[in-house]
Order: sequence, then structure tokens, then C-alpha cells
Amino acid sequence: MDRTSPVPLYYQLARQLEAAIENGALAPGSLLGNEIDLATRLGLSRPTVRQAIQSLVDKGLLVRRRGVGTQVVHSQVRRPLELSSLYDDLEAAGQRPATRVLVDRVEPAAARVAAALGVPEGTDVRYVERLRTAHDEPMAYLRNHLPAGLLDLDAGSLATTGLYRLMRGAGITLHSARQTVGARSATAAEAELLTEAEGAPLLTMERTTFDDTGRAVEFGSHLYRASRYSFEFQLLVRP
Repeated sequence: MDRTSPVPLYYQLARQLEAAIENGALAPGSLLGNEIDLATRLGLSRPTVRQAIQSLVDKGLLVRRRGVGTQVVHSQVRRPLELSSLYDDLEAAGQRPATRVLVDRVEPAAARVAAALGVPEGTDVRYVERLRTAHDEPMAYLRNHLPAGLLDLDAGSLATTGLYRLMRGAGITLHSARQTVGARSATAAEAELLTEAEGAPLLTMERTTFDDTGRAVEFGSHLYRASRYSFEFQLLVRP
């Protein structure tokens, strides 16, 4: 801690704890101990330690559990904007992904879905809803429409792996996608599903994915917890 710095001590402590979580020095499930012990050990006041911890609780990196103490949840997932599956990205980040299949049915394509998939309105399409978790905590609510008959899907395979992995296993070559990222507040139902407060910020993502023949193979409309998730952009200077 640099006590001569104009940066507040609580912020310095919060940044050090956040870095330790990000680099794995503080693994998910680790206990920080109580505020009094931390303050004594670090030579800081209890309000300073409390403010640092609260800032990381607000970010979703720490959680206070009654009878347990302050515990590391996990680092926020930073997902690059490229054609990849959330399941694969979470797995690569060591986040232990899992899936709960909420809906799996064939239904007639509404106008918006039909336009995205390039099929006539009312055409049968496969509709799948899933809740994606990491370390047993909700991360994203995923809604996907696929052309009927594209994949031989079942609830078991959808629950144990990612949709893109299933597509590749079926010989589908994913080539490109059109994607829009936004944000909005959680409805009561979405907040309950994602264990957020009603009105909490959610990241939104809509994506239409194409194979190497130019055929649309998926239209996804997803919601991500802003407290657990961010999109990463790489920007290049135009010459």
C-alpha cells in the first residue's frame, strides 16, 4: 500500500484483491477472513477494508455468506468479440460451465426469426432456451432458433456441451456472423432466473451465424449478467 499516493487506500486494496482473483492467487471459494483480522493484518482501518470489500461485492467478485464470511466467487468473464461459443470460452477460462435446458421445441418462425434465418414466416424452426452457469452460478440466458432438421439435438447433448461444438461435430463449418451488442434492465422474470435484482443491468447480444455456404444456421438472442460478464473489443487505427 502506498500511503503517500493520492489514490484512496480502499481503492488500492480493492485493486490488489481484484488482481489476485484475476490471476488465480485467490481461487473461487477462497475465504478472505473477517474485516477485523484483515484490517489488523494489513495495518488499515476497518472502514477502509469494508469499503474495499464492498466494491468487489458490487462487482460480483466477492460474496458475503452468513456463517461463512467473505468468499471469492470468480473473476468476471471477458469474452472476445469473435465467432466462438460461450461454453467453449468459459471452459477455456477454467470457469467450469454447465447448462440447464429450459425449452426445446419446434415452433413456427415469427417474422423477425424468419428474416434472420432467411426462411418464410411460419416455417418450422427449432427453438432452444438454456441457462448457462459457471461455478454453479448463472451467467447467461441463451435463446436460439435453428432451421428445423439442421441438427439431431437432444436435451442431454445440449446440457453437456456448447451448440457450436455440436454443429462442428455434425460437419457444419461456421464461417461468419452478424452480431449486435447492447444493454437493458432485467425484467422480474429475467432477474429471478439470473439471480439479479429486478432492473439490474444486463448485456444483450443478437447474432445470426452463417456456414461456409452462406446459409444461416442460427439466430441467437442472449442476455448476460453485466456483473459477471463483459465483451472485449480490439480496435485498429485506420491508415
